[in-house]
This record gives sequence, C-alpha cells and structure tokens, in this order.
Amino acid sequence: MKQVKFTDLGRMDYKECWDLQERIFGNTCDIKLENRRRTDGIQTPTIDELLFVEHPHVYTLGKSGDIANLLLDEEGLKKAGATFYPINRGGDITYHGPGQIVGYPIFDLDHFFTDIHKFLRYLEEAIIQTLAEYGIEAGRIEGLTGVWLDWNDERKARKIAALGVKCSRWVTMHGFAFNVNSDLSYFKNIIPCGIDDKEVASMHTELGRTIDIEEVKTVLRKKLADLFEYVEA
Repeated sequence: MKQVKFTDLGRMDYKECWDLQERIFGNTCDIKLENRRRTDGIQTPTIDELLFVEHPHVYTLGKSGDIANLLLDEEGLKKAGATFYPINRGGDITYHGPGQIVGYPIFDLDHFFTDIHKFLRYLEEAIIQTLAEYGIEAGRIEGLTGVWLDWNDERKARKIAALGVKCSRWVTMHGFAFNVNSDLSYFKNIIPCGIDDKEVASMHTELGRTIDIEEVKTVLRKKLADLFEYVEA
C-alpha cells in the first residue's frame, strides 16, 4: 500500500508555506533526477506528502493569470489586511484566508498514475464526496476546474473549491482551496479565476451555520486516501 506523509500546518503565512513546498518539491525532483543518472541500480525512494494549511488573507495569481483580475491596488491590499503573490502554479487569481482548507499534495505521480488531468479530477472528487457527507450536492462544469454547486444551472452555478497546480518530472505542488467557513467578501476584491459571471460559495453559507473545520479535514483526508489508494504514514 502506498504511503503519504500528512502534515496539518495550522495557520501559516503564505510565503513561508510556499517556501516549504518548494523545498519538498525540489528535493523530490532532485532525487528523481539522481536516480535516473545512477548506473549501479541503487534507487533512493521519494516521499509523497500532503500538507493542509490555513493562510492569513492573501491573493495569489497563477502564471497564466491576468493582473487586471486583482481589483485592489497596494493601498487597497493594506486596507484589506491582505498580501499578494504572483506564483508558479497554473490558473488565474484566487483568494486564501481563514476558514478555508488549503491542500498541497506534493506527490510523485510515478507512484500513482502519470496523468495530471486525472490527478485534478481526483482532487475535485475528494471534495465532492466530502460535501456529500454534509448533504451538499456538488459537481463539475466542463472546461472549468474546481468544484461547483448548482453546476447544471448557468445562472446559479457557484464555486466552492478552486484548484491550481504545478507539475514537473511528474511531481506536483500547489493544489486546492476549499471554502468551509471563509469570509466570502474577500472574493469581491478579485475576479475569481478570471470568471466574472459566477459566484463563490462556502459550506458555511450553504448550511447556514459555522462548520467544524477539523471534522471536515478528517473526512477530506479519508476521501483523498481512498481515491489515491494510500495510507497516511
């Protein structure tokens, strides 16, 4: 059975966590490169890791994103108590903040399957299945990543989880942001994922109560482990 090292980082500054991801990601890529160079048949195993974290208010812009989708200038960011980072994942702009589960799977996909689209669909599916445990029906919209509510109704569709990843040598980093008790007013400062005709949602707004985020993390961890067929190390 595959093993994945799980760590809940609690509340952590975005840049500090990004640096941590980069170190784990870089180390895994270095090991894979060294293994390919070896001629003695000795291989160093890579370690798959899953990080959960909550960030202070921050906006991040993917490498294919448009800075015009950030609707705040430097002074506006200060007033909102938020920071901004252009980063090296796919996708456009999104928001991270308290009450949101941010998941960073740093997986060597050679241990699972070398298909980045399947990887994204599994992340979405884990969140869809987690929401179902709380009586919230969710799904996908063709051509758009993420997890959506009322996905079959163009007028009502709203996003509850965003995805954006980087993959090199079949090693992944970055991941998903799942709105549990998020303050959705912060999304008004951006055009989320560059999509200006769809709303955002959270478990809190859908169920009308504050959700036990630790309980949601437990459910989500189980769904991820089942889908990717691993046990936590």
